[in-house]
Amino acid sequence: VQLQASGGGLAQTGGSLRLSCVASEFTFSSYAIGWFRQAPGKEREFVGAIAWNGGSTYYEGSVKGRFTISRDNSKKTVYLQMNDLKPEDTAVYYCNRGYFGPDYSPLDWGQGTLVTVSS
Repeated sequence: VQLQASGGGLAQTGGSLRLSCVASEFTFSSYAIGWFRQAPGKEREFVGAIAWNGGSTYYEGSVKGRFTISRDNSKKTVYLQMNDLKPEDTAVYYCNRGYFGPDYSPLDWGQGTLVTVSS
């Protein structure tokens, strides 16, 4: 199982970034995909997740209305569109495959990508 997040970088407060998560070596369309993040000195936290068919999405409260998750199963890719970025969004962002039961539970982890938001 391989999941590779990319698209991180430096953004200004109020700016936007789009992260991508590309999967390989498993049946991508059979799984929900989630995003987590870990800020320096803090525990990893849930950001959001999308159902296997893209029909449902769920977000952590602080990103709701600013972040949007979408997926393209033909490309085995999930996107995390991040708008109105804030300094507290600075973190390493990870994607993973998982399932809902009822909360999202990750099965494994990919490589993260660093997002830095300057004030």
